[in-house]
Amino acid sequence: MSLYDIPITKLSGIGEKRAALFRKLGIGSVGDMVTYYPRSYENWSDTTDIADLLPDTTCVVKARVATPVNNVRISGGRMMARVSICDDTGYLNLVFFNNKYISSMLLYGETYLFMGKVTRDRYGFQMVSPAFNKLSDSETVTPVYHLTAGLNNHMMIRAAREALSMLPEVIHDPLPYDILHRYDLCPLSYALNNVHFPSDLAAMYKARHRLIFEELLVLNLGMRMMKSQSREQTAIHMTEDYTAQFIDSLPYQLTCAQQRAVSDCVRDMRDKPSPMNRLIQGDVGSGKTAVCAAVCYHTVKNGYQAAFMAPTEILAQQHFETFSKMFSDTDVRIELLTGSMTAAEKRKARERIESGESDIVIGTHALVSESTVFARLGCAITDEQHRFGVAQRARLASKGEHPHVLVLSATPIPRTLGLIIYGDLDITIIDELPPGRTEVDTFFIGTDKRDRALNFLKKQVDEGRQCYIVCPLVEEGEGVDELQNANDYAAELMLGVFRDYPVGILHGKMKPKDKERVMAQFAANEISVLVSTTVVEVGVDVRNATVMMIENAERFGLSTLHQLRGRVGRGAYKSYCILVSDNQGENTEQRLSVMCRTNNGFEIADMDLKLRGPGDFFGNRQHGLPQLDIADFSDTETLAQSQEAAEYLLSISPDLSNDALKPLRAKIRRLFELVRHRRCFFSLSKVSA
Repeated sequence: MSLYDIPITKLSGIGEKRAALFRKLGIGSVGDMVTYYPRSYENWSDTTDIADLLPDTTCVVKARVATPVNNVRISGGRMMARVSICDDTGYLNLVFFNNKYISSMLLYGETYLFMGKVTRDRYGFQMVSPAFNKLSDSETVTPVYHLTAGLNNHMMIRAAREALSMLPEVIHDPLPYDILHRYDLCPLSYALNNVHFPSDLAAMYKARHRLIFEELLVLNLGMRMMKSQSREQTAIHMTEDYTAQFIDSLPYQLTCAQQRAVSDCVRDMRDKPSPMNRLIQGDVGSGKTAVCAAVCYHTVKNGYQAAFMAPTEILAQQHFETFSKMFSDTDVRIELLTGSMTAAEKRKARERIESGESDIVIGTHALVSESTVFARLGCAITDEQHRFGVAQRARLASKGEHPHVLVLSATPIPRTLGLIIYGDLDITIIDELPPGRTEVDTFFIGTDKRDRALNFLKKQVDEGRQCYIVCPLVEEGEGVDELQNANDYAAELMLGVFRDYPVGILHGKMKPKDKERVMAQFAANEISVLVSTTVVEVGVDVRNATVMMIENAERFGLSTLHQLRGRVGRGAYKSYCILVSDNQGENTEQRLSVMCRTNNGFEIADMDLKLRGPGDFFGNRQHGLPQLDIADFSDTETLAQSQEAAEYLLSISPDLSNDALKPLRAKIRRLFELVRHRRCFFSLSKVSA
């Protein structure tokens, strides 16, 4: 029987009431307890002599109890216990509150290990309520687990120790021997025991590395298998290539990167036996729209419809106007479908879509409503992938019989992360900007230079240009007091330096119609200065905007800052980005100096991953990935190794049907079983563990 089939109540001391607390942590079985890894460790082996202690540091001291415990009553009826400990270098006072058992736990003359924060009072150095262990009972390295109310770390340690004792003598390792040998990984049995109760720090690191590698390998294999399974479907074949005809009609030359992206898409749609499933990733302004237009033209000329879903109505309107101009000299019919259209307008548009009268349909979420029916959908395109969930992308594709799928993203993501986040997609990167895009000059200033910066913005407005000012918060009380507040800041500007100019405000708490109205006013140059939160990160293309000023810039990830900077520099005018921050931290200086040094989004993304980890790439986005137990995407070295190993294993057995790889396939099924919208993984359940 698998340990995952044995309920947690089989462990001693865990009845139904306590089991409910364990289940809150996701621990319902003995197997769950074995794979509930510590969040950190206490290293009791690294001791400090009392004479070498420094205030405000957490240390471990090996010392003997030098005085009997002295219990006294203090105000409020509380109990305080004082005791002095010593080693060969000096004495240290310990203080405990409301613990009547201390006098029986710390015996005079006995030696213990004490761990706690060192503070100083008028009597000298002391530790308040330190943890302590007898020398004979002390682990060199003690695990520390995530807890919930009602469970303490000692309970978790006891449960983990008993769960590990139930492991079979011989554990079948899911990693083949050649993988263990090639990447110098310890066996699974060693890893499980030493991740919980390591013999020393080296054993802990070795165990964690092995388990992280395995989890990332399983994730990589799962994503790659999903890609291969999705390609078992029958594709819509578009045998004739019409893209050159369309590209020749453009009044400008596509860059080499744009031409490569078009070729990748056409090759997928023409030559492969399965639908295209491709991500085009490129910086803001790299020309993704022109690539999409070429792909849409190719689709329509082959007798099919194309759908283009944008995250906001104003972006959909912008794409509609752009496509209408691009296709003005052709017989291609462009349709717009958004939620704000009147019922009659939407009904007529849907009638044209269903009859096939509309060739390219551009819209928002209205495209995926049940009442929108396509006559012959051949290509489904989603703009700004991270604004849509995986399910929404699938719903658009479901409007046709396995249409080709094209996804766009202006968010630069390091290649290692891209293979995970978009593991079910082929990736094309547009890595050059079209001629005429002006590079944005970026400056990092303190708040003492804010007035000077605002006067610079005023000068730009006087010359006919427009400016953005971005703040991290919307209204008072949402966060730290010193952070700039969008509402208050806008009012301050209206009464101050920009009192004679139209100032607008935009934030996420506004109604969608109000946001659309403000952005439309800004696009029409009816607003000179737009004070906004990051909702402007993906916004309308305002070519007249030349300055992006970002308050409290240290609060944003580099990738977000880069996206915000991409709102300017889209026209013919010289553009600027001003980062405002008084944060003196080394990390802030390092991060913001990267923004000043380069406009390369992928270089910035790599630095963001190193400095902040993967949070800014994932955040609350609906990437649809399973929850990991121990791996961290910022461990780029192990991530790269796991991807290399996944490629090697799939080259040996593309479906992992090899007997030696079946345990890995079972782990993939377990990891993905909670990700309900990954329906193609249901087929993995046919393989027994």
